[in-house]
Formats: sequence, structure tokens, C-alpha cells
Amino acid sequence: MGNQCVLGLDVGTSGCKILALSDTGEILQSVVEEYPCYTLREGWSEQDPEDWWKGVRNGLKRILPLLGGKEICAVGFSGQMHGMVTLDENLQVVRRAILWNDQRTGKQCDEITEAAGGLERLLDITNNRMLTGYTGGKILWMKENEPENYNKTRFILNPKDYIRFKLSGEIATDVSDASGTGLFNVKERRWATDLIRKIGLDPDIFPKVVESTDAVGHVSREAAGLTGIPEGTVVAGGGGDAVISTTGLGLIKPGRIGITLGTSGVAAMGLPAFLPNPDGMLQVFCGNAPGSYNAMGVTLSAAGAYQWFRGALGEYELEKAKQTGKSAFRLLDEKAAAVPPGADGLIFLPYLTGERAPINDPNAKGAFLGLTSRHSKGHFARAVLEGVAFSLKQVYDLIMGGNMDIVSDEIVLAGGGANSPLWRQIFADVFNLPVRTVYGSAEGGSFGAALAAGVTAGIWKNLEETVPLIKPESKTLPVPENVPLYQEQYQKYTKFYGALKWSFK
Repeated sequence: MGNQCVLGLDVGTSGCKILALSDTGEILQSVVEEYPCYTLREGWSEQDPEDWWKGVRNGLKRILPLLGGKEICAVGFSGQMHGMVTLDENLQVVRRAILWNDQRTGKQCDEITEAAGGLERLLDITNNRMLTGYTGGKILWMKENEPENYNKTRFILNPKDYIRFKLSGEIATDVSDASGTGLFNVKERRWATDLIRKIGLDPDIFPKVVESTDAVGHVSREAAGLTGIPEGTVVAGGGGDAVISTTGLGLIKPGRIGITLGTSGVAAMGLPAFLPNPDGMLQVFCGNAPGSYNAMGVTLSAAGAYQWFRGALGEYELEKAKQTGKSAFRLLDEKAAAVPPGADGLIFLPYLTGERAPINDPNAKGAFLGLTSRHSKGHFARAVLEGVAFSLKQVYDLIMGGNMDIVSDEIVLAGGGANSPLWRQIFADVFNLPVRTVYGSAEGGSFGAALAAGVTAGIWKNLEETVPLIKPESKTLPVPENVPLYQEQYQKYTKFYGALKWSFK
């Protein structure tokens, strides 16, 4: 092993993760710093960018002393997508960031679609619907509802871009995060300037766009003093977490489906060329390798649904976890594992914060269906795990339906949820495919960010060269007798949204 390393910084929703990766692809250390989320009204979700920066500084103070004097060659970035960070002319934050899971912008999304000339024309321009989670609707919402803040705004950034700015002073975003604004020409990898003007926004507030492996700048003297990263260290473009997490799974070439179980759930496949998105039911974004693309779909509450369940109904497990040192999630898993596959008919719809793919309905609500007196806490826990798997199976079916010439022979599972053997088995049974975890898969976007930074630093020639570093770890095979049971349960699941939609308004 050499004496060089790179850092991957992931600005997540519940906290930031900082990972150090050696020049041979070995994970040296990783740390997490948590920070709060503010829900001022139902459907609203905000964070203070200064909380992110404080978390990054604290995390770096913890991790850098553990690296044994290794030379840091570059810093890479990942972050929750679609968050709106506003900077004024003095490069100070104007207001709290509005996050990806905020649902306040339905009116503005309709206005943008109409200004484009309707959905078909919008898809011609951006290749994506304007969804409530996307940044574009948030900017228009601010202009209409907080004109004083809009008039103060000189630049719009995404969450990871703010941290890069704090480290280097550079104002930029990358092509994957730009794709997630809904105001980006994904095919041509440039801002959709005409559309931006049509909706009354100033094109100059949108930053320059770089590729994920581009060198954007260097760590400033001030940031070096605050963080301990040496002055002059290269900072890379990085990528939005939903995209760069797939880079950390080796999804550079098509045919391999990756599912990331973070707060949200993402099913994604790498594409070697642009793919039209005729009905806009998927998200097709620019990928992290120059000229590449990703087809993906997002369910807004994945591990977040299980986290909600732990907080709402897991008081006993949380207390037991304090006494035993065992994770409350693992204690809930044990209860869920004692329940038969299919949870004795109990089905969970994971629409706790509205839903994106495959229904694109910000008003959708979560539900337990088929409840009887025999159902216990274990049934509820298992139904949550199964409901998330069903939701992502719908996304998978959409992706494969648009790529009929591609055959998927396994699922690569990543994110914190992939640490659960029970959840891995449920996914294998629901998809009727082997489920594999790979080296670094539990690290989320920070691992992909570090790999991209390694390319920026010249450790690896390109992202394709990093794929052999992503070695297989666990493999979970479907249990044959569970497959038909889940197929039947899945068919019921897919019908419930349509039956209940009227009640979600």
C-alpha cells in the first residue's frame, strides 16, 4: 500500500459521512456526524447549511488523526440531491436549504411544465418531469413566496456544492446534481437557459457545471486552518448521492441493477449513452463518467420508513438497545424474522413523504392494509421491510421495461439497509434474483465520491478502472418457496395505490 489517500465527503439527510480511501482502494476509516432537520409545516423539510459545514469540520477533526500521516491527494463530494442552497452577493447563506423530500412546490411544478409547452415538450428539453422534490420548483416557489430572499440570491447550489465552496471558495455544481434541478438539458449536459428565462428566473444564478471527476479548485488557506486538510489539496466535482452511489457499486456499464437503501431508496442502472424518457416516469440523469447516463427511480421512504417505525413503535427496542449495546434495528429485525414471509397478509405502503417513482404523487400517504387481531409488532416491522422492497420492485420493473435488450442477473444492494441480512433475503425473494453486497456498499455516496476523487488525483485513469476494486462480499439467493408467495403479495400491493388515491387529496 502506498502513502496516499483520498477523502469522500457525503452530505446526507441525517448526517454527513467522511471516508478515507487508500490509493489501492482500501477503506481506511469512516466517520459520521449527525445534524437536525426542520419540519416547519406538514410536507416541508429544511436544513441549515451551516449545520452541514459544522458536521464536516467535526468529522474531519475525528478522522484525520487516524490516517497515520498519509498524504491526502484529493477530496471528493457526494450529497443529498435537489436541495436548494441560496448564497447572496457576499456568499452568505440567504435562508435554510429546502430539501429533496419537501413537497410544497406542486403549483410551481405545474407552472414550469406549462411554461415549457406541456409535459411532452418539457421532456424534450430536460428528459425529466418537474417533480416537487426537484430544485427548479423550489427556486420558483421562493421567487413567488419569498421575493426578498430571491432578490438577495446571487447563486443557487446543491448541498455537496456548498461544502466544496466552503473548502475551496469555488462556485460550481456537477452534471448529475444539475440534472436533478429539472432545469438542465441532460442530453447536451448544459443548463436549459431558454426554459429558465421562460419561467422568469435569472440564468446567472445557476453555477458553472463540471464533470464529476474534474478538478474544480483547491483547499483554501482558511479552510485548511478550520479542517486540517492541507492547503492546496485538489477538490473534485463529485456527484449527487443517488448517482455517485452507483459509481461506488461499479454500475458503470449497463446490466447491473443497484438498489441503495438510504433514507430514500434508489434503483438505478448505468447507461453508456443517452436514453430518452418518453413518459417521464423514471429519472434519467447524467452519470459520473463523462458522456455516461443513469436511469433510476426513487422511492422517498426506504430506510427512512424503518427509521420512522423504530421511532413511532420501537420504544422498547430503543431502550433495550441502550441496555445491551445491540442496534434497535437489529432487535426489530429479530421480531420481523420470527414472522412468516408475507407478514400473514399485512401490507405496507411506504408513502410517508409523498412518493416519486413510480406514481409521482406528492399527496400519497402511507398505509397498513390487511390488518387483523393476530398481527403483532413483528408483523408490522416485516410489512415495512416488504413494502419498501415492493416499491423498489415497481421501479425496477420500469427500468427494465425501458431496456428490453438488457438482462439483469443480480441485484447489488447498498446503503445502511443493506446491512440487514433479513432485508437482503426479502429483496432476493421479492425480485427472484440473487442479491449481492460489494466492498464499500454500506458506505453510500462517500465511497463513490472517494473513487471519483481518486480519478481526479490521477490514482486511477478513469472510473472504469475502479470497478475491479469493488469486490463481492455477501450473496443471498432467493428461497424458492417464498417467491410465489411474494409474487401474489406484490400483485396486491400494486393495486392498493389506485384504490386509495382518492383519499390522499
